[in-house]
Amino acid sequence: MTAEPTLGAPPRRPAVARGRAGRGTGYLRAVFVIWYRDVIRYRRDRMRLLASLAQPLLFLLVFGVGLSSSLGGGARLAAGAAHLSYIQFMYPGVVGMAVLFTAMFSAMSIVWDREFGFLKEVLVAPIERSAIAVGKALGGATQGMLQGLIMLVFAPVVGVRLSPLSVVELLPLMFLLAFTLTTLGVVVASRMRTIQGFQVVINFLVLPLFFLSGALFPLGRLPGWMGVLTRVDPVAYGIAPLRAAALGGLVPAHAHVGALTFFGWPMPAPVSALVLLGVGVTMLALAVRGFAIRD
Repeated sequence: MTAEPTLGAPPRRPAVARGRAGRGTGYLRAVFVIWYRDVIRYRRDRMRLLASLAQPLLFLLVFGVGLSSSLGGGARLAAGAAHLSYIQFMYPGVVGMAVLFTAMFSAMSIVWDREFGFLKEVLVAPIERSAIAVGKALGGATQGMLQGLIMLVFAPVVGVRLSPLSVVELLPLMFLLAFTLTTLGVVVASRMRTIQGFQVVINFLVLPLFFLSGALFPLGRLPGWMGVLTRVDPVAYGIAPLRAAALGGLVPAHAHVGALTFFGWPMPAPVSALVLLGVGVTMLALAVRGFAIRD
């Protein structure tokens, strides 16, 4: 005989539904733990944080000031607007540089964990392997966004006025750029077995991605072959909206300083962000596939 349900008692969920809810909760918990571990390691490593700021500041204060002084008024014309100095034009690119280096090298923790056995323990845990890739991607994106946020403190030094609205616009853009670059780093790290090998590959990728992104010079008057390379560089689609948000108070909206152009059409910042998001999602899918392959 089957027991009659008690009057007024809540209906029981089927076992299948409870199992799916449990798996979903476990998946999110695994992603959170991996993300939290990376953020805690980043917060505790003070020397790494300071060293990550040194290179962008050297570019901004040495390269930017030096080139502005050497070119004089020509630096303003190179930036595409007579009232915009070269160092002001360069500043959003240096913010993107801080995000780039922090996000890409955050994936090194995967190779480190593989060498010292922690990753093996995670891989044999009763969680889906895709949670590792998602957690690492979100952890690196958070680190890159925080590094970019620290760089915003130096905006008044170079004469860039950031309004509260500009900061609100910059935060999701920095997170999106960091997310895309971290997923690229995770794709590389999922295939590497040594830290030395990872560093060689990442150094080979980082410098071309940065120099072709338009961080240091406008993209409008480049040779044809270089123009093609800039349009396949995902970092360029992150630098352009960063510059539009950071320099919105200095440059008229119709100037499109530093924007990517296609057949003379300046790409709007939201379109650039959507392209960057598409690249990030694609890289995340490749990273998930990389972790799904059994060692």
